[in-house]
Amino acid sequence: MLTLSLLRHGKSSWDDPDLEDRLRPLADRGRRAARKMGAYMERHGLVPGLILYSDAVRTIETLELVLSEFPPPRPAAQPEPALYLAPASTMLEIVQRTPPTVQHLLVLGHNPGMHGLALHLTGSGLRRDIATMATKFPTCALAVLTFDAISWSEVRPAGGRLNRFVLPRTLA
Repeated sequence: MLTLSLLRHGKSSWDDPDLEDRLRPLADRGRRAARKMGAYMERHGLVPGLILYSDAVRTIETLELVLSEFPPPRPAAQPEPALYLAPASTMLEIVQRTPPTVQHLLVLGHNPGMHGLALHLTGSGLRRDIATMATKFPTCALAVLTFDAISWSEVRPAGGRLNRFVLPRTLA
């Protein structure tokens, strides 16, 4: 059984409209949401074995804040520049290249690819969560899918079960 967690970066700041997109930092709201999501993940046993993340400033900041909520030893984290604004198809290729020794992978990236990938991979799960996710994949939202597979190369469209879809605004 493989677990794939998909986390969208926290809300970014638009204080400097001339700043290159890749360099936009998190807004205060994004920082708070990332900490909440990290604490939620730790509390619910959702600490991954490996994290692949976009190299944009807002994803790096989200990663650091999420990791700060995990106890040591923290999971390995690797930048994956191809995740920056990647379409769902590119994200799936990255997931499928993950070594089979990783049982729980977290991908930290951007919309619309993140939303598209979550929908593309979901074949079953709680109707309420699927319906909520189908509507929107907001900043710092977390989708957790499981696959009845032993290798990431076996991950296929509609092959996953959506176990939870968590929005930061629902967390205390």
